[in-house]
Amino acid sequence: MSLNQDQIIRFLRSVHPYDALQPETLSDIAAQAETRLCAAQETIYRFGDTLPGLFVIHEGSVEVVDENGAVVSHLGLRNSFGERGLLRDGKAATSATATGRTTLLILPATLIATLQRDHAGVARFFNRARQTRVAQNDLATSPVETLMARDPAVCAPDMPVQQAAKMMRDRRISSLCVVQDGLLRGIVTIRDLSGKVVGEALPGTTPVGDVMTAAPMTLPPSAIGSDVLHMMMEHRIGHVPITEAGRLEGIVTQTDLTRFQAVSSAELVAALARSETAQDMAQVTAEIPRLLVQLVAGGNRHDVVTRLITDIADTATRRLLALAEAKLGPPPLPYLWLACGSQGRQEQTGVSDQDNCLMLDDSVTEADMAYFAALAKIVCDGLNTCGYVYCPGEMMATNPRWCQPVRVWRDYFASWIAKPNPEAQMLASVMFDLRPIGGDFDLFRNIQTETLKAASANSIFVAHMISNALKHSVPLGLFRGLATIRSGEHRDRVDMKHNGVVPVVDLGRLYALRAQLTPVNTLARLDGAERSGALSPSGARDLRDAYDLIADARLEHQAAQVKAGLTPDNFMAPGSLSDFERSHLRDAFVVVKTMQSAIGHGKGMLG
Repeated sequence: MSLNQDQIIRFLRSVHPYDALQPETLSDIAAQAETRLCAAQETIYRFGDTLPGLFVIHEGSVEVVDENGAVVSHLGLRNSFGERGLLRDGKAATSATATGRTTLLILPATLIATLQRDHAGVARFFNRARQTRVAQNDLATSPVETLMARDPAVCAPDMPVQQAAKMMRDRRISSLCVVQDGLLRGIVTIRDLSGKVVGEALPGTTPVGDVMTAAPMTLPPSAIGSDVLHMMMEHRIGHVPITEAGRLEGIVTQTDLTRFQAVSSAELVAALARSETAQDMAQVTAEIPRLLVQLVAGGNRHDVVTRLITDIADTATRRLLALAEAKLGPPPLPYLWLACGSQGRQEQTGVSDQDNCLMLDDSVTEADMAYFAALAKIVCDGLNTCGYVYCPGEMMATNPRWCQPVRVWRDYFASWIAKPNPEAQMLASVMFDLRPIGGDFDLFRNIQTETLKAASANSIFVAHMISNALKHSVPLGLFRGLATIRSGEHRDRVDMKHNGVVPVVDLGRLYALRAQLTPVNTLARLDGAERSGALSPSGARDLRDAYDLIADARLEHQAAQVKAGLTPDNFMAPGSLSDFERSHLRDAFVVVKTMQSAIGHGKGMLG
């Protein structure tokens, strides 16, 4: 059926982002929109066609495939499509077919451009590019949720003051929140105990309720740091409970404010460099989750956050190497400690195990090997103590296989390239991300370039690497949703590591391999691939933007878990996102799948 303007307006009021537009703007859209009726199996457009505008489904269903014929989406009522090509160069980046009798609205390209220019909400909806965020580590503007201590110590009003004093002493805290029937009734501080109990010579059996500050001043979780500062200064208090509908959510103390300002990557690095034991270092690395929350809340991009967090791991590793040498004596010959995996790529988050290895000078003897076995044990055990848990696959220098002279490492790489069996593919993928951390960097200087040259020249090895990389699929559900884990502990969640960032990491590694690029960081590899011509400017831009969105979503998920008092992980519930966020995340996964499809069909590295 053909739609009149009133029907189009009523329909658009139910479609985001047009639902937020004023009536006169909707009338203008309706006047310019075109209605198209499609029969079942009718082609709407093909890859590379010039697009007349943005398509919105009023009725029916549409199948979208990439240029290689791989299904990207099955779309239905209110879904739009064609925007990626329309906003890039006007050429279709996919092909679309009506799978049943379908009515489409076509919003002209000029209209979409005007709406983006004049309406921030529309521009935000169509902007899949990295968002420019002002990075700040400002106490005054930070959300109070990033400042407060969760699960503060509490007591009942009838607790004897002597028992309350013992609680504060044992926990090394300066206050107790007084809670009754689930609601905050008051707060008692060390100052109250000294001034009201000791100063007035009250017995230790006096109930806390008799000396507490009743109905203390509070703030909601939506407050910001300046609210806390102003309240403390104006009323000369050192403790501000955070409540929601009378229920205690947390507390901010002057100590919390001091700690917030002190927690920075530079402070943690300095503290690690001064540490004398792994246990001392563990107290420092325990601050990493707080740092993660602070950096994400401050608007820092994912690559900045992960770089700063990785710098802490690097410093911890070098300090442990120094402590090991102090205990064992000077090394008998040159050695090099290298990191691989996320530490090697400088992409560590709040969840990291350890992946490392040792390269030794070729003059090493059996007697020397005992020294390096002991050194590796001290460092790996120390990293585990610091929270960088042992690698489940034993990809560590404590495994004799990964503590070898340079000549053996050269043989390893040569054999993996010559005979790319499944294990070789996996090991090569890990080892292509090697980065020197401590020791004699000259031991690694030529191995990387030699290996890249040999690997890129072996088409069979490259083909196996591509096959191995494509095993990590993005979590796309065909019906405009995200595919979640179906069973087990993480059921109904998306693995934002293995199905999120890893597919892009794998693509970056492949581009680096083909173009013989030495950077191991994923964004640096994508940039290098574009400069070398291994990746087209449009393909590089799309993939960078997709990676930014996926990696930022992963970090925001982890930061939210830390704020909630949970241990951060990589398993995100799609329901925790708004429709807007899910739409953008899904579009990012579509880009990654398209790039995977292109490389899997042997159409070169250009995207």
